[in-house]
Amino acid sequence: MKKLKGCLYSASESNTKLPDLGPDLIMSKILPRLPAKCVGRAKKVCKEWLSCISSKEFVMMHCRHMCKGSRQKILSIGQESCFISSTGVDLVDEKTMITLPFHVRPSDVWILSSLNGLLCVCLRNTFEMLIWNPLIRSCINISDSKSYGFFKIYSDVVGLYIDSSNDYRVLHIKRGRFTVDVMAYSRRTSHWKRIPFLQKKALPY
Repeated sequence: MKKLKGCLYSASESNTKLPDLGPDLIMSKILPRLPAKCVGRAKKVCKEWLSCISSKEFVMMHCRHMCKGSRQKILSIGQESCFISSTGVDLVDEKTMITLPFHVRPSDVWILSSLNGLLCVCLRNTFEMLIWNPLIRSCINISDSKSYGFFKIYSDVVGLYIDSSNDYRVLHIKRGRFTVDVMAYSRRTSHWKRIPFLQKKALPY
């Protein structure tokens, strides 16, 4: 309790005695509104706090509070349509229909990875990979004539990441029977680059 009071009040701001907040108020109204870093520190206060903060109910409460007022969006892809909606339980369920920037049905789009609003998707009919930002309707086809940027559903893995120079990159791991090829696509340079990885030893099945 002393640690929490020290976080919520500054000793220089008030000389009055702090009221007893009670454990229920702290757990339901205060802790769920704290940043994730502070919640992590609160786990060390006592076993009761650790148990409560680790529960699924608390995790849901904390997520709801973190989503309020945020700009997070949900992309919903159906058989024939595609929608963008806002997150948060207190928000009105407003959906905005969007038009796909590629000539396929919504059901023929596979989402491979996502990061900060960017999606790496694959077109089911051609297996081409694209970087897509649904919010601004921007799309880049990252496949080329050298067979880079084509996804195989049963053997490939794709991920998005940001490197040390703040360049968004697509990591594409292609696994053959006796080889593992790793490629990285740079959004800044629009080129693929092979990354040496496990070239001397094949991965067993």
